[in-house]
Amino acid sequence: MATRTGSFGQHEAMSPVDRLGTWWGRAALRRRVGPLANRRVADLGCGYEASLGRSIAAEVAELTLVDLALNDDLATLPNTTLVTGPLPTTLDDLGEAHFDVVVLSSVLEHLDDDRGTLVACRRLLRPDRVLFVNVPSWWGKTALEFSAFRLGLSPAEEMNDHRRYYDPRDLWPKLVEAGFVPEDIACRRHKLGLNTWATARRTTSPG
Repeated sequence: MATRTGSFGQHEAMSPVDRLGTWWGRAALRRRVGPLANRRVADLGCGYEASLGRSIAAEVAELTLVDLALNDDLATLPNTTLVTGPLPTTLDDLGEAHFDVVVLSSVLEHLDDDRGTLVACRRLLRPDRVLFVNVPSWWGKTALEFSAFRLGLSPAEEMNDHRRYYDPRDLWPKLVEAGFVPEDIACRRHKLGLNTWATARRTTSPG
């Protein structure tokens, strides 16, 4: 597959389907992670417009936005740092054990190295802090491709960029392989089964 050269939403506005999915993902993040006030947050693969970042910048202590390209006006958000480059290699430049919350929403399915990205996410987290992951499920694959390829309601190029899909039985072992401890992982379906979410806490355990 061709290497991706731009961020989601960089060249065309989000479709109604995409906006609904983004809103649903933000709601799931707040339910699973809790209040974000005064926390250090990294949103990896945040999208060109960083809609989540725009909605939380004023409440968090620190926000780091990472993607291949970012709208210049994001630099005007309070408490915000912009980082451009591919995942996971760009994460090597971010501080170890620095963040309270790391977000990977609708990102992991686009990456060649999903395991390496999860390993890097664990490294970025402070002890007892949390990674939130949201990915499309295998059931979601059918709905997403029907929406994109048959109805034209979402961009076909985004679906063609998917490397994989994840049910809980696919995502959970990836998190364990990345060094998260099973008792610190929660992994479930949501969005009517179309997506899978997970939270994983970094403990002080070795490895």
